[in-house]
Amino acid sequence: MAKTLEITLTRSVIGRPKDQRETVKALGLRKLNQTVEQQDNPAIRGMINKVSHLVTVTEK
Repeated sequence: MAKTLEITLTRSVIGRPKDQRETVKALGLRKLNQTVEQQDNPAIRGMINKVSHLVTVTEK
């Protein structure tokens, strides 16, 4: 597995269920097309899996 992941918010959270909006916020994403780096661990992978239709992930 990669050490870090680059996560980019590519779709809007408007109209999404509250749990998905909170998951995106917990990943550190606030604006559309914003990119953050997170450590690669099972917790982050689970969060990404939950909102995979909203984000794009690149392994670094």
